[in-house]
Amino acid sequence: MDARRYRMVVTSQADYVRTGALIDEQLRDWLTQPPKTYNIDAFVEGRNEIAHGVTLDHDSVTAATGTYGRWRLRETAPGGTWQTTVVTRQITDEPTWVQLDVEHLPDDPDAIPVPAKTPRLAKSLLDVLDARDGRADVTAMPQVIETEDVESVIDELCDTNRRLPVVMASTPYGVDFDAWLEGTVDPLVRPLAGLAILYILTPSAESTLNRALEYHRVYNGGIRTYLPGVDPAWPADGQRHRVMSKRLITERPQQARRILAQLPQSLATRLPLPDALDSVPVMRMRARDGMGSSDLERLRDENDVLLEILEEAGREQRVRADEIRDLKHELRQTELNETQLVVDYDEQYKEFHKARAQVRELQKRLLELGAAEQAYAPVDLSANAPTSFAEILDRVSDMPRVHFTGRRKYTLELDDQAYGSSWVRMAWDALLALQDFADSAATGKANCDFKQWCADAPEGSHVISPRKVVRDESKTVKTNGAWRKARTFPVPDGVHPDGRVFMGAHLRIGGGNTVAPRLHYYDGACTDHGILIGYIGPHLSNTLT
Repeated sequence: MDARRYRMVVTSQADYVRTGALIDEQLRDWLTQPPKTYNIDAFVEGRNEIAHGVTLDHDSVTAATGTYGRWRLRETAPGGTWQTTVVTRQITDEPTWVQLDVEHLPDDPDAIPVPAKTPRLAKSLLDVLDARDGRADVTAMPQVIETEDVESVIDELCDTNRRLPVVMASTPYGVDFDAWLEGTVDPLVRPLAGLAILYILTPSAESTLNRALEYHRVYNGGIRTYLPGVDPAWPADGQRHRVMSKRLITERPQQARRILAQLPQSLATRLPLPDALDSVPVMRMRARDGMGSSDLERLRDENDVLLEILEEAGREQRVRADEIRDLKHELRQTELNETQLVVDYDEQYKEFHKARAQVRELQKRLLELGAAEQAYAPVDLSANAPTSFAEILDRVSDMPRVHFTGRRKYTLELDDQAYGSSWVRMAWDALLALQDFADSAATGKANCDFKQWCADAPEGSHVISPRKVVRDESKTVKTNGAWRKARTFPVPDGVHPDGRVFMGAHLRIGGGNTVAPRLHYYDGACTDHGILIGYIGPHLSNTLT
């Protein structure tokens, strides 16, 4: 689902009246200062059309169950209308909520809304509202975390009431802290105003935090995005919180900025609104002031207003229908992922149970032979295993019958988007299995494809679960021109005269999020070509992505 709408939801530490006054003041400045320069006095005079093609509406309700105030700006532009809405809401003794939405409503029913950028108004509001999310302050620019602040920050990371992600930046070793903050971190996180809680650790605070969060560390110029509900004591929880490396930040800052913004933007639009804001009724266009004096003129004016209301409702309905469709796609993909995870877990548990029983039997035999020390000697499972996709690409060149023909940049992106090291381990296991398969095929010992070989491989061979091997893409994917082209990768001229072939066969080397990395390959193992890998990277577009 594209993050087409900008949405900021925070609480104000001021009371409802003071919060409303601050918002009114910032709105006036925003509407009258360049590049807008609208005549706000027109609204004060009773008109909601403050410029040609620009309307400003306001409504408010005060009742025993709570109170709210709302401003809505609509700006007509080629291709559609830009709508900005600010809501202030309070129920009884609850905090004062503030919501800022910016979205594009296309005129064409078949057009896709233009993604909204972070508005200047968001920063202005955050500068004056003393905004918070749970226990954390929400600011437009990163807050500097000193050693004495770390304990409070950890409490904020673990706060179950936190809605926004925490984007935590560190400083590279040997680099001036202020220069890194102002020259690199500030521009990188600027689009996240109102979408995330922004922090940068001083070097001493970084050391303190990493000692306390063994499984959730961030260091040497990396940036980590912590989702709500961090569990410091659970190693597996560390995989939920993405890490971006210094290498991507320094070598491709624009790409890093885009990747870093994706998750907070997506969470902001998909997360359900707090009950207080969700209960605010839909706003509809109000009738114009100063209608015609005669009955006929008034009827015409009222008819025009009704037509505009219908047109407005139609635009909003189309946008909401697009959102519902996207959410249905996401739900379908999530259900499929859940089913696959259950199957994978069951299969892995069976393999684990079998391996554990075999280990116990071997230990028993070693004890009978008087080799107790060898029976229980620890084994370093990480020995000689790559720790990154960059290292995988370097080492695949040493495999005589496995050849990588794809673009390295897509594979290297996985190092900046991985939740943990499981993707690297899975990819390496897959390459070792492909190598063993290619060796067996070259010597005439494998008379089947890779999926079947994984199911019936000789003892001692590297294999992966056959369920992770997909022999080909669906008919829908293969007949879609754009999707087929995305899966057509370079090969040597001796393999195909065009120098490219469609690689529908692929391996699932990760899941659980929108990246879901895949490895696409061409099976030339029974010839002199070996296994040709055209792609290792994020899941390519299909009917569900």
